[in-house]
Amino acid sequence: MIIETNTLFQRVEASLESIRPYLAVDGGDIRLIEITNENVVRIKLLGNCSDCHMSEMTMKAGVEETIMKSVPEIKKVEAV
Repeated sequence: MIIETNTLFQRVEASLESIRPYLAVDGGDIRLIEITNENVVRIKLLGNCSDCHMSEMTMKAGVEETIMKSVPEIKKVEAV
């Protein structure tokens, strides 16, 4: 039996840490708001990312892909 040392929240947060430097270059950041019981991650884009016209592409091609690759239990990523 394998004992999981990192919680789901910690693992998602770790995957976000890998994205933050790229967002920071453009004056943005990201915050993990919650993970629902259905394993849906809710995040909030901050700074310049919050109203950027490319934010939808950033969500799908960057954030969602990175989280779901790092934490396969996650079913979906939503911006709030």
